[in-house]
Amino acid sequence: MKIIGVTGGVGSGKSALLNKIKENYNCEVIFSDNVANDIKKKGMIGYDKIVSLLGEDILISEGDCVGEIDKKKMAAKIFNDKVLLQKVNDILHPLTKEYILNQIDLLKKENKIDFLFIEAALLIESGYNKIVDEMWYIYADEDTRRVRLKSARGYSDEKIDSILKAQLSDKEYRQNSDFIVDNSRSLEDSLKQIEKRLIK
Repeated sequence: MKIIGVTGGVGSGKSALLNKIKENYNCEVIFSDNVANDIKKKGMIGYDKIVSLLGEDILISEGDCVGEIDKKKMAAKIFNDKVLLQKVNDILHPLTKEYILNQIDLLKKENKIDFLFIEAALLIESGYNKIVDEMWYIYADEDTRRVRLKSARGYSDEKIDSILKAQLSDKEYRQNSDFIVDNSRSLEDSLKQIEKRLIK
């Protein structure tokens, strides 16, 4: 089983591309954002720590999900508070990594898949390059990313500017990657690039 880390800037199309890869190869895909959301659920390893840090007023108080963390309330509480945001990240990032490492061990023992893809925006910054066999950078030019973010997520230019400023530069992504996929055009075009890489 080959472990491939997949990173890239916001709007580069990582998720859409990885969903296509999953349809075409004997593989599993772990999306770190999904893991981070799961470990915040009631009964999971991150729940008590986040509630202890942010308070019970971030919990859902009515409906089917009473007691679960309300993502909007949580986001509002840490918005514009860099210290609190860092504390949340200091809880979630190590727990996410620990969960992913456990999944890697499990999948290695099962030995049923050819590839495991791990997707995270902060793969490089979080040291995942020491865990994976290869690091892939999903690249898309800035104009393409802006169009995607506006149409898919309704982001304003100001919001996009602030996100882009906070992320690694194209040069930094390239310096830390073993393979670059140009995902500026169609998914089919990107899959052709990937096929050449995987079927050697």
